[in-house]
Amino acid sequence: MKRSTLAAAFLLIPLLGAGYKVVRTYPHDPDAYTQGLVYLDGFLYESTGREGKSSLRKVELSTGKVLQRVDLPGAYFGEGIVLWKDKVIQLTWQSRIGFVYDRKTFKQLRSFTYSREGWGITHDGKRLIMSDGSSSLFFWDPETLKETGRLDVSDKGRPVPNLNELEYIRGEIYANVWQTDRIARISPATGYVLGWLDLNGLLTAGEQSRAEVLNGIAYDAKQNRLFITGKLWPKLFEIRFP
Repeated sequence: MKRSTLAAAFLLIPLLGAGYKVVRTYPHDPDAYTQGLVYLDGFLYESTGREGKSSLRKVELSTGKVLQRVDLPGAYFGEGIVLWKDKVIQLTWQSRIGFVYDRKTFKQLRSFTYSREGWGITHDGKRLIMSDGSSSLFFWDPETLKETGRLDVSDKGRPVPNLNELEYIRGEIYANVWQTDRIARISPATGYVLGWLDLNGLLTAGEQSRAEVLNGIAYDAKQNRLFITGKLWPKLFEIRFP
């Protein structure tokens, strides 16, 4: 079973294990099985998973308080989300059904289908970019939600499988690799991995007792802040790399 899921300012180096600095920590709901995370205008939008417990949430960054929430029907396992214009688009895992919501009200506007498992999703300003747990990423038209292209991801000639939660950051696709503490920085033009972020050690030993894998990447483009969390993590971290 699948689940037990900056350029110049950061000067990220293309080496696994590059050191990081925790700038600040924020509260995070330890019962949130984080599948997708997006930041906008002081708030986090979060998708949580597990059948019967999946949800879409709007969360206050500073306190971790859930300000708005809609629960998915029990049969659906919530996955990645992306904000597109005034909408939130949410994937589900094996149902191959997605949902489109009004961003302000969380009213469901429509559902749609796709041909593979849904894992992560982001956008580059023109296209949606989704993952299905393989070593490929898929481009969608953001209006029709139809697949328009494919990008195979490799590191030094080897495919990189288990691509999961996604975030588009300053011309690169950041992809969490499921069941690891690593995030790949991917060229959207070639699919080549440009570098790795190694986030091992974010949680203390005590915090890891219930927490599961890292799986939440959100970026504040206005203030150049990178936020990281995971499934059932009690904290959300703002991090910076040397």
